[in-house]
Amino acid sequence: MKIAVAVVITVVVASVGDALNNGVARTPPMGWMAWERFRCQTDCKDWPDSCISEKLFREMADLIVKDGYKDVGYEFVTVDDCYLERERDSQMRLKPDPDRFPSGMKNLSDYIHSKGLKFGICEDFGHKTCDSYPGSYYHFEIDAQTFADWGVDMLKFDGCNSDIKDMDLGYPAMGKWLNKTGRPIVYACEWPFYQIMASKSPDYPAIAKSCNSWRNYYDIGDSWDSVLTVINIYGEDKGNFSSMAGPGNWNDPDMLVIGNFGLSYEQQRAQMALWAIMASPLMMSVDLRTIKEESKAILKNKNVIAINQDSLGIQGTRKWQKGGIQLWTRPISQGTWAFVLLNTNNAVPSRVTVHIQDIVGKGEMLAQSYQVFEVFDQVDMGIVKPTDSKRFIVNPTGVFMGMLTPHIYESFGESKSIFDRL
Repeated sequence: MKIAVAVVITVVVASVGDALNNGVARTPPMGWMAWERFRCQTDCKDWPDSCISEKLFREMADLIVKDGYKDVGYEFVTVDDCYLERERDSQMRLKPDPDRFPSGMKNLSDYIHSKGLKFGICEDFGHKTCDSYPGSYYHFEIDAQTFADWGVDMLKFDGCNSDIKDMDLGYPAMGKWLNKTGRPIVYACEWPFYQIMASKSPDYPAIAKSCNSWRNYYDIGDSWDSVLTVINIYGEDKGNFSSMAGPGNWNDPDMLVIGNFGLSYEQQRAQMALWAIMASPLMMSVDLRTIKEESKAILKNKNVIAINQDSLGIQGTRKWQKGGIQLWTRPISQGTWAFVLLNTNNAVPSRVTVHIQDIVGKGEMLAQSYQVFEVFDQVDMGIVKPTDSKRFIVNPTGVFMGMLTPHIYESFGESKSIFDRL
């Protein structure tokens, strides 16, 4: 049976094409995803406002528009697991649960599109999804066409209940079947995560050739321990996966848990800042009906989002860590550098002195001087030279997020700030 599967996938790869080439996700995708906040709640009788249903996704789409998230770039509304019936129909097509999605997925997609948003969905490489709904194994072609018929704009393709040996051929095959539909669909893979968990080194160049984004680690949880663990995995950068990031290809550290129950205000700012520096997809997973204003402001911060969405698409990396402090840097457009100081200590605010060359490096291409800005509140902090040092205050389990821009612009007194030029 394994030989038969391998033969089928090989034929598919050879016949459908050589690479993804779908022209989408030129900057990290932004939107809202159900999983972390709502999981697999299917009891709509006792949990009518929290169950996985068309009502939930329509309401989230409404709020993304009404509360201004769409205006700053959030556009995907993504249905995760648990939306399907337990069996396929007589033509072997996937079908949604008729009680929770009585209007069907095309109708839901049309509603989301009518708001100027995009529709995302989840399926699985294996025989079953992670919650035992029908998977796509042996059904790649018909499922890809079904998603296109439904008007899907993004597919998250999980890897539960599958054989890791099949993934190096299977994940590219599904991407090519998506391409063959003629509909541009962002392809978000979980391929490397499952390989890492099986102690197999992912082939990141092959993954970047086949997927628009990919997960490297377990699902994120609503806690600082979980967020910090993911940050440190990305800081270690095993296999140099950061080098694969760029327009159309993104490492995905998983959803933003900002606005839920497990992070303090400082920790929410920290997640937003690090996800921006890492050029990560920004996928909220929060109840937008009850989110607090302070969390909403973090998620909608235009300056942080501008760095995340920078057109160069270079992923930031960790330069050093010492005494519980980490320095992360990212080159962005116009010779500018974004940076984050993360304080992993729990006690009191820390005074951190940073050599400017630790951020901008050394070389003939450096500017003679740089204007320093604090990003969240857009504060001008003066001018420095590459050979200077500067001290910053960083709150416990919090961040200082800054930007160094070549001193050829005026400060924020201009009619157009450096942030508007990114």
